[in-house]
Amino acid sequence: MSPSAPTPAYRRLSVEERRNQLLAAALSLFAHRAPDEVSLDDVAEAAGVSRPLVYRYFPGGKQQLYEAALRSAADELEQCFDEPREGPRIARLGRALDRYLTFVDEHDAGFSALLQGGSVVETSRTTSIVDGVRRAAADHILSHLEVTEPGLHLRMTVKLWITSCEAASLLWLDEGKQPPAAELRDWLVDQFLAVLSVTGTRDPQTAALVRALAEDA
Repeated sequence: MSPSAPTPAYRRLSVEERRNQLLAAALSLFAHRAPDEVSLDDVAEAAGVSRPLVYRYFPGGKQQLYEAALRSAADELEQCFDEPREGPRIARLGRALDRYLTFVDEHDAGFSALLQGGSVVETSRTTSIVDGVRRAAADHILSHLEVTEPGLHLRMTVKLWITSCEAASLLWLDEGKQPPAAELRDWLVDQFLAVLSVTGTRDPQTAALVRALAEDA
């Protein structure tokens, strides 16, 4: 009779590892279901742990867990716009949009609930987290445009375009993720150039940027 295979040694997770495991389980659920539809029991089941253990790490319950998961997702989303300063500036924007749309695709219902504010767990803290992502995205884009001390018109144009990207993402999800992501990316890039051109008719700094981007292509 052959000896049985050895049983793998059990390793207790560290506090940080367990917390990350619970956040990963929560993010996976929030990615495909609105936050209102996710319970702590769901998170516990997805992580393969007991409900009391979830409370041990997140004594504030679902609200604390949601905010922590949202912060984790926000950190990931901010990194979408962290593009190396190499190559034409508009090409960099296109690569950042590729990562952004991949994030939207993977987080689906959770992304919709986040931006539409349709969750009972929305608070001033969660709103602040979302606003922080918008500010970080604007800062990254302005940095890549390589404009020294961007003025009011240019800053407002970039921020308005970011809100249009959010709206387009929500519509894209509503339309069954059509058109294809690559087509949506190109469309958003074209819109960015278009709004810059419009702003350039009123603002010399933006006009100079539009000319520089044309030479950069």
